[in-house]
Amino acid sequence: MDAYAGNIAYIDLTAGTVKVKPTPASLKEDYIGGRGFGIRFLTDMVLPDIDPLSEDNVLVFASGPLTGTGIPLGSRYEISTLSPLTGCAISSNSGGVFGWKMKKAGFDAVVIAGKAPRPVYLFLDNGEVSLYDAAEIWGKTTSETTDIIQQIHDDKKIRVACIGPSGEKLSLITCVINEKYRAAGRGGSGAVMGSKNLKALAVRGEQEIAVADDDKLNLVKDRIRKKIEADGIAQALHDYGTAVLVNIINENYILPTNNFQSAHFEGAEKVSGETIKETIFKKPKGCYACIVQCGRIHDFEGITGEGPEYEPDWAFGPDCGIDDLKSITLANNICNEYGLDAVSAGATIACLMEMAEKGYITHPIRFGDAEGMLAVLRQMATREGIGEELADGSYRFAERHGHPELSMSVKKQELPAYDPRGLQGHGLAYATSVRGGDHVYAYMISPEVLGAPEKLDPYETVNKPEWVKTFQDLTAAIDASGMCLFTSFALDADDYADLMTAATGIRFDAAGLMKVGERIWNLQKLFNLDRGIGMETDTLPPRLLAEPLQEGAPKGMVWKRDELLKEYYALRGWDEKGVPTTEKLKELAIH
Repeated sequence: MDAYAGNIAYIDLTAGTVKVKPTPASLKEDYIGGRGFGIRFLTDMVLPDIDPLSEDNVLVFASGPLTGTGIPLGSRYEISTLSPLTGCAISSNSGGVFGWKMKKAGFDAVVIAGKAPRPVYLFLDNGEVSLYDAAEIWGKTTSETTDIIQQIHDDKKIRVACIGPSGEKLSLITCVINEKYRAAGRGGSGAVMGSKNLKALAVRGEQEIAVADDDKLNLVKDRIRKKIEADGIAQALHDYGTAVLVNIINENYILPTNNFQSAHFEGAEKVSGETIKETIFKKPKGCYACIVQCGRIHDFEGITGEGPEYEPDWAFGPDCGIDDLKSITLANNICNEYGLDAVSAGATIACLMEMAEKGYITHPIRFGDAEGMLAVLRQMATREGIGEELADGSYRFAERHGHPELSMSVKKQELPAYDPRGLQGHGLAYATSVRGGDHVYAYMISPEVLGAPEKLDPYETVNKPEWVKTFQDLTAAIDASGMCLFTSFALDADDYADLMTAATGIRFDAAGLMKVGERIWNLQKLFNLDRGIGMETDTLPPRLLAEPLQEGAPKGMVWKRDELLKEYYALRGWDEKGVPTTEKLKELAIH
């Protein structure tokens, strides 16, 4: 009894074979689970020079030991693979109840290699693993796919993670959608599934998830529940969803607008979490065992669904100069149905809008054009018209037309909803992220804007490299554990270590937990270096380095790479070019 399901399934889609083996003890101790398991398998099994969309790539679904144990916000799972968008070793995180049900089905992880000769879906069913023909669901949307699989097996309790038509068409900005509305986004993991002719992973199970020490775990649960319930950020997320950030970020003049040409949006209030609650909101929704319930169910004009979360709200809203909440919500729903990454999709359309306005490409769309945005998004989802080019993200599109500088991306992945010119630490987190432009591998918004665990001056560079390293390592450990990142607003490393020790029986302290996170981070970094993704990519788009913000408190600021990167590399124990030293790898026992 250690909170693990106990087994890992290894699938060879080319041969159509399945092997089930016990989860190795050393893997639990050194990599915990979730992102740790995924990155370890990926870097062990994949050669650095392969094509991410070839059958040589692997795809790893993995939950964490805290997933499904009843711990508040312990419901996450990760998908790890070699990204076709960035070329990096990535993981994508999602919630809902899928990760819990995967463990109830008897599996900590599923490692998928090869390519099926025809479309299939995988079914984990109470310890059994089977492949089924997917001809009936190939071409279907994610909600249709989910419903059909449940009908085939006559069980609505089956949980499904699947790709939509965009993943089948190998769009590089696709994600995997579980339970119709939950996205494992960023990096194009949906395209990897599509390249393998794998439409879906379905799970069903009633197996017990037993922890090492029930009494001790209940005590820690009670302690962290009180801390989360007392946290003001968690309360705001419950009341208004993640879109509560719209007004906060806008008031700080760091809300990217019109493809990062400015950082303040006049129409922000119209797309805010407060307005969502007053207009299209029906009720909140949470993942398994969640006491925050930041999810939003919307219902208007006969349209129902979930969201929009803050990032899609921004991507199809302020970043495209649009303040029409219903159009933004429709765009969010299209992404869920077709399996598109809503951050990358919206940001890519914003890039198109700027290129069109500047005459770099002939197209009628302009900033603020909600109908045009929806039309282009539908083309992206199906790779029709200009959507054929846009489906591979903003960088490839802008580069093809001679203006890669207008792609607001890092390592070819679109940046999310915070302008780093007014957030020096968050900018460093963007630049050094091992999965490309991203906010959830180190959410420096927490200390630089929200004041958790303490308020930092967002314009200062002093001590920011140390903060970024700490957030990156802690986040990697949280992702491995199966906990939601939102717990980090209220909890610290000691809390996570206590949860891990009580649940698994493996003795963790805060330092040991952070060491696991650092090991995962360095393993991803090493793999990326082997693929030629080096120091030159640890930067931001030229606009953010050279064009100062024009309004508000951060007026005049750019992101200060030279003041931050050298110190960050040194703190990590890397050389001046950002390569982990032999001593660091020995310290982390990375071989």
